[in-house]
Formats: sequence, C-alpha cells, structure tokens
Amino acid sequence: MSGESVTSAATFRTSASRMSSRLRSGAHLVLHHAAKHSGVGIICAVAYFDPGNWGVDLQAGSEFGYKLLFVVLLAGLIAVYMQVLASRLGCVTGLDLASHCRLLLHDRPKHTWAWRWLVLYPLYALSEIAIISTDLAELLGSAMALCMLFPRLPLWAGVLITASDVLVLLALRDPLQGKPVRLFELLIAALVFTVLVCMAVIVSQAGVHWGQAFDGFLPSSSLFKSGALYTSVGILGATVMPHSLFLGSALATQDRVSSRSDIELYKESLTLAKSTPSLNSSILPTDVTERRTRTIWERAKKSFCAVFEVLPIEDGRPRSHEERFNNPVSFIRAHLWHGIVDMVLSLLGLAVVINALILILAGAEFHRTSDNPATLFDAYDLLRDRIGGSAAILFALALLASGQSSSIIATMAGQTVSEGFIQWRVSPILRRLITRLLGLVPSMVVAIALGRAGIATLLVASQVILSIVLPFIVFPLIYLTSSRSIMSVRERHMNPAPSASPDVLPSTSNDPNGASGELTQTFDEVMNFANSKFTIWLGYAIWFAIVLANVYAIVTLAMGQGG
Repeated sequence: MSGESVTSAATFRTSASRMSSRLRSGAHLVLHHAAKHSGVGIICAVAYFDPGNWGVDLQAGSEFGYKLLFVVLLAGLIAVYMQVLASRLGCVTGLDLASHCRLLLHDRPKHTWAWRWLVLYPLYALSEIAIISTDLAELLGSAMALCMLFPRLPLWAGVLITASDVLVLLALRDPLQGKPVRLFELLIAALVFTVLVCMAVIVSQAGVHWGQAFDGFLPSSSLFKSGALYTSVGILGATVMPHSLFLGSALATQDRVSSRSDIELYKESLTLAKSTPSLNSSILPTDVTERRTRTIWERAKKSFCAVFEVLPIEDGRPRSHEERFNNPVSFIRAHLWHGIVDMVLSLLGLAVVINALILILAGAEFHRTSDNPATLFDAYDLLRDRIGGSAAILFALALLASGQSSSIIATMAGQTVSEGFIQWRVSPILRRLITRLLGLVPSMVVAIALGRAGIATLLVASQVILSIVLPFIVFPLIYLTSSRSIMSVRERHMNPAPSASPDVLPSTSNDPNGASGELTQTFDEVMNFANSKFTIWLGYAIWFAIVLANVYAIVTLAMGQGG
C-alpha cells in the first residue's frame, strides 16, 4: 500500500505540475495578446456602431420590438467574416485592400486604359463616396448629441462645432505608419467603452422583457412581414462598413511583436548624422549664433507645419503582384491568429452587443408607445420623459462618443484609400479637413433649412449610399483572398545533403547562405493562405445576398413601400 500511495502521490505531482505549466503558458499567451495584439479589433469595431447604426437600430426596435435582434446578430457575423478576410489579406501580403486593387487593375497587360478608367478609378470614386457618407453620418450624429446636451445650442452650431474635432489628431502620431500607436488605440478604446457602459446603464433602467429579448436572437416568421424585411436590409447595409474593410487590412500589416530592428536604428543614425552638424562644426560662432536664434515660436511653427506635410510616395514600388513578395512566414505566424481572435472578440463582444442594446432599448421603451419610427431626437426626448434626465444625458454622451470615435476612424480609412488607389499621400489633418468640408456643406444647408427632420433624413440617406457601395468593395476583397498566387508565401528550408555525415550536421546547419554547398541543400515550401472552397462559396453567397438586398431596398423605396 505504501508503494501504491507513493506512486499515486508522484502521479498527482506530475499532473499538478503539467496543469500548472499549462496555466502559466495560457496566462502568458493571454497577457501577450493583450499587450501586443489588442487594439485593431476595437478600432475596426467602432465603424459598426456609428450614429448611422443607431438610427437604424432605433427604427427597428420601435417598429418591431425585439424581433429583429436575429438580424443584428446575423449582420455581426457577416461583419466578422468580412473583417477577418481583410485582416488575412493585410497580414499575409503586407499590403492593404486599396493598394491591392491598384496592383490588380492599374497596369493590366491588355486594355490598360479601359481597366484604369472603367474599373480602378470608378472603384476609387465609390470608395471616396463611402468615406464622405460615413463622415457625414458621424458629423450629424455628433452634432445631434451636442444639441441634446446643450438644448439652447442651434443645430447648425452643433454641426460647426463638431467639424472642429480635427484638432484631436494634432496630438497624435500617424497611426498608419508602420508601428501601432498605443495612445491612439487607448483613446479609441476609452470612447468605445464609454458607449458600452452608458448603453448598459440605460438598458438596466428600462423595462426590458429579457425572455422576449433573448427570443429575438432566434429566427422567426416575423422577419418576412411587411416592412420587417426592408428594415432588415437596412440593418445589414448599415452594419457592414466599406471603410472598415480598408482600414482593417491596413492595420493588419503593422508589426506588433518585434521591437525596432538594428537596421532601422542604423538608418535613423545615418539620417541624424546627415541632419546634425558635426562636433567640430558645432563650436563655430556662426553655428552657436544660429542655435541661439531658435526660439520656442520657431520650433512650434516647424512642428505645426510638419503636421500638414505631404510626404511623397517612395520610388521603386511594385507595379503588379508579380513584382512583390509577401510577408515572411514568421511574421504571419506571430500575427495572423492573434489578429483574428482580436477581431472576432471585439466585433462580437462590443459591436454586436452595443447594437443589440440600442435595439433592445428601442423595443422596450418605444415599441408600444410610439406610432412612428423613433429618431435619435425622439429617443432622447422619450428617455428623458420616461426614465429620467440622467438616462437621457447618458444616451447623448454615448452618441457623442460614438460619433467622435467613428469620425477619427473614417479619417484613417480615407487616408488608406487615397494612398492605396492613387498613391496620394496626405497628412491625416489635411485629409480630415478635406473630408470634413465635403460633409460640412450639405449638413449646414440642411440644418439651417430643414432643421431636425432634415438632419434625420440626411442621416438615413448616408446609410443608403453606404449600402449601395458595399458590394463593389466586398467583391475584390473576396477575389484577392481567394487567389492562391496572391495569398501564397514561400518559406525557404535548408536540409543536409544526402551525402552529408551526421557528424557534421551541426556545423552546416548554421550556414544560412549555403556556403557549404556540398553539405546542405535548400528548397522552397509554398504555404497557401488563400480561402478554402467553403469560405469562397460562402463569401460569394454573402456578396450575392447583399446585392439582392440592395436591389430589393431600392425597388421598395422607389415604389413608396419602404418602412
């Protein structure tokens, strides 16, 4: 018995040691993911609960109660699918979606002019229209929130104040240049969790029938009733955002693991050596005088001008997919699955939850008490009257945070689109000014001429435009990620030659250049990261469904039967 007890104790210690090792490994993996890879998913999730989504969710909940929660979940799953494809494209190839479209269409061997002017440039124009429509929705939503918080503020003044949020980007480094900017990611995360907390508090104070709410996540025949299908199309169209696909693919190209390499530091030291006077020249009187004349004002002016500096596109960029190489396998293995997990958790845990909370709130408070679809202003007024002023203020704060975070994301997406399609590099501030001015003019005109009703109509119109543009962006994404030639990576392996002796294997395995040619041989293994057949068919089925939904919505609206 003593021998058996000793064996049992040893077995228990071994099992406990293995369990402890697995727990430590799991904890290290979670911490590594949180420290290095979290952020991109939250940034992309912002696009899926912008003020345009708020308007559609409020309409769905006020008209149909909890019945369309299934559509919210379905739209979230479609968004996850599309964003994962965009992340895979950026991580594997090292290029964003817009740049791939240029490589694919700009220098075709046959009918070059036709491909450029009939496909590439119209696609770029549609992408810019999507960016402007998105920014228009964020501008209107933020202006509405300011008018809710400050009732005496005219609507046109709210639009004008919101347009000045471009100053936020002055304090941040460009988040699209190679390395992630954690300060920027933390700012967006703070705004996102502000929206989530505010909506959770409001819903907790509303009279929600949670049993019916959870039943709404299941498909039912109510989805095919008059008006419900039209509203469902609106939810799908307003949820999957074209600009987020461009941005997600661009952010997936960033190296989030390795620190600055020695080569980068060496190049930087050479740059500093060229721009900084030598030690001998710095003691000259003229240099001393020049240094002393540098005032704080001159330095501030130089920094301010640098913000608006337009950097040229570097020469020697590849003109086709055949002229470039994808990221190494080590980079893909270090980033791909972390990026996918981050994207899935952020979209399902934040975007879908926030959209569901908005619809649940509308279903609980407005479904039985309002004959007409609830707008953002209606929701604020009803919350103030039914629940209290604190809930209404939280609603306005959540809307403001949503609008501001979405607005910054739209700017980044616009920068990616212009650089990728036409290689026009511009500072984020200047890009923000251009986009904001294009959205400011119609917003000011409508706000002054038509007031609240006109603003609500313009907000819905911006979502219709996004829904129409979406299929033109999704198709090249599915095509590119399904191409084996684009999504394949060559990994070089080195094996000992058959004649090599085992005694010399350690010495030859350390020769990466193959100097001992008679002892080692190299071969390339092609690793394919393209979509599987199921993923391809699923993607094109979703694309076809989006096209049919758009056609149905346009025909229904033209016949005057839209919800």
